[in-house]
Amino acid sequence: MAKYESVNPYTNEIFASYENPTDQQIEESLALAHALYKKWRHEEPSSRAAILKDIAAKFQEKEEEMAKTMTLEMGKKLSEAKEEVEICIGILNYYADHGPELLKPVDLPNPYGRAYYLKQATGVIMACEPWNFPLYQVIRVFAPNFVIGNPMLLKHAHNVPSSAALAAKIVKSGGAPEGSLLNLYLSYSKLDQVIADPRVQGVALTGSERGGASVAENAGKNLKKSTMELGGNDAFIVLSDADPAVLKAALSDARTYNNGQVCTSSKRMIVLADRYEEVLADMKEIYSGLKWGNPLEDSTTLPPMSSQAAKEKLAKQVEAAVAGGAKVYYEYPEITAPGAFSRPIILTDMTKDNPMFDQEMFGPVCVVYKVKDEAEAIALANDSSYGLGSSVISSDIKHAEEVASQIETGMTVINGRWITDGSLPFGGVKKSGYGRELSPLGLDAFVNEHLVIDFTDQNQQ
Repeated sequence: MAKYESVNPYTNEIFASYENPTDQQIEESLALAHALYKKWRHEEPSSRAAILKDIAAKFQEKEEEMAKTMTLEMGKKLSEAKEEVEICIGILNYYADHGPELLKPVDLPNPYGRAYYLKQATGVIMACEPWNFPLYQVIRVFAPNFVIGNPMLLKHAHNVPSSAALAAKIVKSGGAPEGSLLNLYLSYSKLDQVIADPRVQGVALTGSERGGASVAENAGKNLKKSTMELGGNDAFIVLSDADPAVLKAALSDARTYNNGQVCTSSKRMIVLADRYEEVLADMKEIYSGLKWGNPLEDSTTLPPMSSQAAKEKLAKQVEAAVAGGAKVYYEYPEITAPGAFSRPIILTDMTKDNPMFDQEMFGPVCVVYKVKDEAEAIALANDSSYGLGSSVISSDIKHAEEVASQIETGMTVINGRWITDGSLPFGGVKKSGYGRELSPLGLDAFVNEHLVIDFTDQNQQ
């Protein structure tokens, strides 16, 4: 039986399966990627930037195919799948336009002589990526490393193998040399072996806290640099002076985009007491207005979860939350369909002793907290083992920025929900991981900052 399967969560039917690679195929991939790295060391980043432009154009050409594959494989709405392709095109173009400039040597004023550091490739990168954004998760690691000159091996999630295959195929058709992005359907034991291989010099993972801990341990044991983008339990703080229209717009898809299966989506609504009932009413209106159905149809606004397993896990978490004292403010009507549908639910009265207080619930579950003042809101936002994203909704922008500066998190959006773009750094703190992807910071994640200093003047004195 194949280890990787494409299962349509709308019907629960398997439509493709893929076998694990043999040891020989793994060795050939490592050898090919490493050989390309050595070749790229003698080439300028600008030559690869031009290819990134061509890959972006190929993504535009194949947008419909890529979007449909993602929708069939993990259930996201087709409109959101198309948006995901567009985000990837933006990332490819960002590094095509800015990568060569960002990789130029950096001068270092010092008392000894001329000094600068080069930004050089380090070698093959192993990327371990999750299912919730099957294309975006791949491209946000691939694009910067491609322009740097670090070939990438990909171990994608077990339930999106068709998206992984298509991504690698289209990257190659856009002109990327053989070995630039190699998709491997690795078992976990083989993944450990690949990470340990001396030709692999870095590991990038987006996924669960448990998966990140395991991969980070193996990377550290083998002295490989790693970046980890893990879970989140993001706070959405509503201050008393929040503009009602701005608030409603921010709430409109803060918990429903990708059916709530976003690491940075707003999972904890922390609301000042005088706006609490308003937020509950807004969220009830949003959830009750959803229409479940086939995610390929434009009329559908509530798609299935990514898998039956994801649906069942979320249901158990909700049961544990309610058993622990949380109250159900609203629950979507029963859904009569065979697919992996989860009923959106609003929970209140979540206390610190609830078993779900510090757990990420990945799906259409909205937890709303009422706080007496701003200090309590900030304290509650920070009372989490996660620190990925957050939002602050307020009409006083300067004050919102002051509140944002007090939140222990990697990202804060004022008067909006989470956002991603090639120009903006993405990552968190605490158990949400370490390192950054995207932006100039993401470009530097796997470069060798190679110091060069000229002592000529010192020797002549």
